Amino acid sequence: MITAIIGGFIVSFLGGSNVQIGGPTGAFIVIVYGIIQNFGIEGLAIATVIAGIILVIMGALKLGTVIKFIPYPIVVGFTSGIALTIFTTQMKDLFGLTMEKVPADFISKWIAYLGHSHTINPWSFVIGIVSILIIALSPRFSKKIPGSLIAIIVMTIIVYVMKNYLGITTIETIGDRFAINASLPQPEAITFNMETINLLLPSAFTIAMLGAIESLLSATVADGVTGDKHNSNTELIAQGAANIVVPIFGGIPVTGAIAHTMTNINNGGRTPVAGIIHAVVFVVDLAVSRSVNQAYSDGLPGRCPDHCFL
Repeated sequence: MITAIIGGFIVSFLGGSNVQIGGPTGAFIVIVYGIIQNFGIEGLAIATVIAGIILVIMGALKLGTVIKFIPYPIVVGFTSGIALTIFTTQMKDLFGLTMEKVPADFISKWIAYLGHSHTINPWSFVIGIVSILIIALSPRFSKKIPGSLIAIIVMTIIVYVMKNYLGITTIETIGDRFAINASLPQPEAITFNMETINLLLPSAFTIAMLGAIESLLSATVADGVTGDKHNSNTELIAQGAANIVVPIFGGIPVTGAIAHTMTNINNGGRTPVAGIIHAVVFVVDLAVSRSVNQAYSDGLPGRCPDHCFL
């Protein structure tokens, strides 16, 4: 959420694409996991800042224009690969599988899913399928209200009723899984020295290259849908600035999120204002969560019960 708020705002405010939404993406999972495993959270923060500096330099040197030489089949393949990755990562939650740990790589994920197929939660599966149907069918009735928003509201109410009035308690919600800190963390200084820079430079270069490729390909795909044309060099500078700032607040690498970008386009976003609102809504959500949590802790009338959905 920190990365989506701060990084997303910077990318939309400074970026070269009108519809690009910046934030954390699934493509970075393996890289981030490896850096944390070898160098810890502090190492990830240093590598991300260095990657941000590399991206700014790339944009200043006009290296973003190299994207026009990438063949279109690569763009299609990249988009399809991201779609397949997202699809795969959602299988555990769609089927409500009980798993302590989900492997990071593609094949191991599916092997693990099959090995835990006996733990399928039918209620979770039904909720997921109905949500997908609402998203797919809602444009036939209303194109102004996003289908994903309708699905969230409708299914949240249904799950609330099921858990509190029908005794169905096996459906996991966000409040069950995560403890949301309803505030942005204070900025913390990041210490650099030549030893850590030399140690983390390969990881930082990997983050920068993947971030540049994913962001510019995402912007290119978005151009194909909207008919617009982004500025690749400006986009790289914006991505670099976001990656320099976000680690100070405890965030992870920022890049153009193709799934969020396409959601933005499909729901009518055509200017950077949509991305800025995307970040602001996250902040409002945190503020509301803080108020509700405070009311609960103070024991005020109408306080949120233990099982409420935040």
